[in-house]
Amino acid sequence: MSQNVGPRRIILDLAVTLDGFIEGKNGEVDWCIMDSEMGFINFLNQIDTILYGRKSYDLWGQFTPEIEDTDTEKEFWELVHSKEKYVFSKTQRRTDNKAVFINDNILEEVNKLKNKSGKDIWLYGGSNLITTFINLGLVDEFRLSVHPVILGEGKPLFIDINQRFNLKMVNTRTFSSGVVQLIYHLNRN
Repeated sequence: MSQNVGPRRIILDLAVTLDGFIEGKNGEVDWCIMDSEMGFINFLNQIDTILYGRKSYDLWGQFTPEIEDTDTEKEFWELVHSKEKYVFSKTQRRTDNKAVFINDNILEEVNKLKNKSGKDIWLYGGSNLITTFINLGLVDEFRLSVHPVILGEGKPLFIDINQRFNLKMVNTRTFSSGVVQLIYHLNRN
């Protein structure tokens, strides 16, 4: 996919259970279906930047697949690690060759990123960062893949949203795995 002409979009792309959780009560994501039919490699090719909260970055920002993992999983992680990474943290104040850490002025820093030339930006998470971005009106596209599982408890997708946001449905897709992908744009009118 080519570079954007206008500001880059921030895309929240997440797996969520039917009952609205992004993790189980112990942080488990074993319910998440990785299905090539869902086109996640194509999604990774349309972005060049990933935004993490510190906890999510610590868990997944440098994740290395196991030798016995599939070639698709290895390709996925190779693509993830080829992206520019920004970590939002109130506690860690460092920048290294793997990620740039942002500690304050989130709105200003994110708007600078959006106005740089490049591809779209993936808001990876975690939940605190997602809440902050939604409350600041920074998420342009919500791409939610609803998985056919009910957990009953866990970490909810949305917490502490402080205002109403109207969304416009732009696409839905159903996969043979039972996952339904919902894509909404923030209605800025």
